[in-house]
Amino acid sequence: MTDDIGLWGVPLAILGGAIRVSTPFIFVSIGECLTERSGRINLGLEGTLVFGAMSGYAVAYHTGSPWLGTLAAAFSGLLFGLLHGWLCRLPRVNDIAIGIALMIFGTGLAFLFGKPYVQPVAPDLPAIPLGFWSSLPQVQAALNVNVLFLAGIVLAFATAWMLKNTRVGLTIRVTGDSADAARALGIDVNRVRLWSTAAGGALAGVGGAYLSLYYPGSWNEGISSGQGLMAVALVIFARWNPVNCLYASLLFGGAGALGPALQSVGITSGYYLFYAAPYVLTLGLLVATSSRGRAMPSAPGELSIVK
Repeated sequence: MTDDIGLWGVPLAILGGAIRVSTPFIFVSIGECLTERSGRINLGLEGTLVFGAMSGYAVAYHTGSPWLGTLAAAFSGLLFGLLHGWLCRLPRVNDIAIGIALMIFGTGLAFLFGKPYVQPVAPDLPAIPLGFWSSLPQVQAALNVNVLFLAGIVLAFATAWMLKNTRVGLTIRVTGDSADAARALGIDVNRVRLWSTAAGGALAGVGGAYLSLYYPGSWNEGISSGQGLMAVALVIFARWNPVNCLYASLLFGGAGALGPALQSVGITSGYYLFYAAPYVLTLGLLVATSSRGRAMPSAPGELSIVK
């Protein structure tokens, strides 16, 4: 079908793939950005993402409503975030160790409760056909945009505005930059970090619901492919800016769509290598952002990974 438009099918497929693949990254990275701006890192997002995908799929299957499934995924992510935040406020507890433990816990829990939902088919989230103006089916398919992608764009700009212009945003930033200064201002540091982590978990749960209820649109144990961990690297690359998280997510999404796009025009040599593009990109970005010669002035001062 793509042969009708020749090589134009490649950028078109990458555009469509970037829109579809980037959506979970958008939600997870903005949630992690919010968490890290409060001075805490949550490496358990992979487990939260997978459990959100499973719980959202299960609720959508039983209720027949993908939106109830999305709400359930957000709620499960909220609970994981609260658990992470509560454990991290205990004395002599490391947030990175807790995050790894919760990643394994959430993934294992999703595999345990998700086995009955591997075969059943749940209803999909709706999409908006923004390519209706074109008669080309390739254009129509590329611009068939899910509602959550548009919500993610609004969320990125709204979160950036909130962090910069509101009292809540100022409280989160002060807490993340200096816990002592926050306490001097009468701010309950643990409470701010608890609810920031919970909000980040809820957004990761929504990202999981997108995976199981839209793209690829089914539940299985390998549905995440490490996207929760990649989102943590993406936040560092985006310099803790929600709008940059949106742009970086589109970049990762485009990299993820490179393999299928080249395959659609008959380029199958090195097929699996192209599928590794997002992971190679992640490694490259981590190397680039961890250089001793590159300062990270926008990093929250209380974040353990920059101390």
